[in-house]
Amino acid sequence: MTDGGGTGEQPETDLRRGRHETEEERADRLWVELLQEVRVAQTGVQILFGFLLTVVFQPRFTDLSPTDKDIYVVTVVLGAATVGALVGPVSFHRLVTGRRIKPQTVLWASRLTVVGLVLMLGTMASALLLILRVAMHDATALWLVGGLVLWVVLCWFVLPVWARYASAGRH
Repeated sequence: MTDGGGTGEQPETDLRRGRHETEEERADRLWVELLQEVRVAQTGVQILFGFLLTVVFQPRFTDLSPTDKDIYVVTVVLGAATVGALVGPVSFHRLVTGRRIKPQTVLWASRLTVVGLVLMLGTMASALLLILRVAMHDATALWLVGGLVLWVVLCWFVLPVWARYASAGRH
């Protein structure tokens, strides 16, 4: 892509992006990448949510304490919200297809995916809390869940944000 002046130089925006693509091509590429990411997250949350839906039908469910039953209800609601957020990009895309707003679609779908990841973290944490409370019967469960939440926050959010800002300083 040239700047139109025949010099062969690339516009500053293309140099920053490191690719020679139009806005539409970039939106198409980002959409495909986002769909791949969402597929991974959807698989995990669907397995977890499916498992959660069966718990209430297990004979031992009635033996749970009221607190554990409350944790279960919160976990199922978080799981349903997570499924909604992570399936949201597909619905969003389907309902706006052909409207020539792919860049905006990618932006909103990306936001829904981040919300879905936050909800998935909450679902995982509350499911783990329930399981560990039943298995351990002591406060160690809360410490283990807290450690897991910190680990996932580091992996899913802190490291990517750090990499993003570190790379921004190089451009």
